[in-house]
Amino acid sequence: MVSFTHQDAGTSEDAWAASGLAALPELPLDAGELAGQAFIVLAAHPDDESLGAGGLMARIRGLGGRVMVLLCTAGEASHPDSPTTTPEQLAAVRLREFGGALTHLLPDPDWRFLALPDGQLAGHRAELMSALQQAIADVTAGSGLPAERITLVAPYRHDGHTDHDALGSAAAEAAGAGGHGLLEYPIWYWLWADATDRAWQSWLRLPLDRAERQAKAAAMTAHTSQVRPLSGQPGDGVLLPPAFLEHFERPFETFAWQRPAAGANGSYAAADAEGVFDVVHSGNDDPWQYTTSWYEQRKRSLTLAALPSLTYTAGLEIGCSIGTLSVELAQRCTSFLAVDASSAALAHAARRLEHMPAARTRHLTVPQDWPDGRFDLIVVSEVGYYLSPGELAELFKRVEASLLPGGTLALCHWRHPISGWELDGDSVHAAARRQLGWADAGLYRERDFILEVLIAPGPGEDQRTAAAVVPGTGS
Repeated sequence: MVSFTHQDAGTSEDAWAASGLAALPELPLDAGELAGQAFIVLAAHPDDESLGAGGLMARIRGLGGRVMVLLCTAGEASHPDSPTTTPEQLAAVRLREFGGALTHLLPDPDWRFLALPDGQLAGHRAELMSALQQAIADVTAGSGLPAERITLVAPYRHDGHTDHDALGSAAAEAAGAGGHGLLEYPIWYWLWADATDRAWQSWLRLPLDRAERQAKAAAMTAHTSQVRPLSGQPGDGVLLPPAFLEHFERPFETFAWQRPAAGANGSYAAADAEGVFDVVHSGNDDPWQYTTSWYEQRKRSLTLAALPSLTYTAGLEIGCSIGTLSVELAQRCTSFLAVDASSAALAHAARRLEHMPAARTRHLTVPQDWPDGRFDLIVVSEVGYYLSPGELAELFKRVEASLLPGGTLALCHWRHPISGWELDGDSVHAAARRQLGWADAGLYRERDFILEVLIAPGPGEDQRTAAAVVPGTGS
């Protein structure tokens, strides 16, 4: 357990601002995805919800989504040495403040109070789990949503406060067992952790608009007993001083995100791809709007611009779909091969490439099937998450064996949850970096997609040496 008190100076907001925190990737949940889910927000004490997830709650409110709030304690132990206010009196005050704060975040707050003892949640795990399971069951019954569209929002399980850690751990267990998404919000972490700590570097950022920031600020201010002294006497001082509150006045909120597990019907794998995508392409020449969507056109342009060489000797595209990117890649390659598991999609790609003698298509299900030859460019775009984790690892083994020394691996993937498959875009790219250990020659990431270029080690280089040759942006 981390040792700190609210009176510690801690890490300043200036230090966090200089750390690169504001450059964290954006939480890949758009308005439709947020509105189409139900959220259960867990607070160990009144004010946790406003500090850590007030902006998120305001966002969901604006989108018409559903939020239930579960308050575990009344926070009666926040001023144990108060000469003016008993714990019982403080509990009543803080519950009133909590109800008032929620009105700034939710139009008709739906909340439950568990009345567990402040500072002792670790000893009441059974009650926590029971209440949480009941809340999940009630939300499921009321919304009719599947497990993967119910998200728990809880304190970070390593926040350093015993109640936060206990509640975060219980939420993580419930989310994992039930297949729910989990968003963990840090609070006291911002005080005691050093800005060089690696934990936050994998977290995600939710940008807040002006109205959401105002709603959050109003909710935080409503917790008067915490942001102002109870009296001028010793023991009644401010628990959340202005320097600490600066961490929650940012134009974004920060969450550790555990994506929901695959649906109740299990997760697909490479062997399912042909059947799934042949159905998608039947009766529709362009089901993903590759040829008409500005998003797709822009993503293709960024992918092509990110390739470090103007021309390549031999190019391979894994998962070419209907061939819109293939045509442009082929123009930069002396020879080019486009492969896909869907014969229906591949037929469209073949027609697009038929005027290019050096370009070929093959019906292959990777990684089980793999073309012969060596390549100096391999593109894996929007396909990695259609594999199981084991298949993805095998794919990268195949890439490593087939890419020439100094060759280019380009990865580009949608960052949103992929229903029916176990992986998402971020996990695909993380697996590539972890398994290959190659130099990162470029990384671009926004809410919707991640684009990354990795360079294979040159002749005589090992992976560690290669990683030092081309400066990478890291992640």
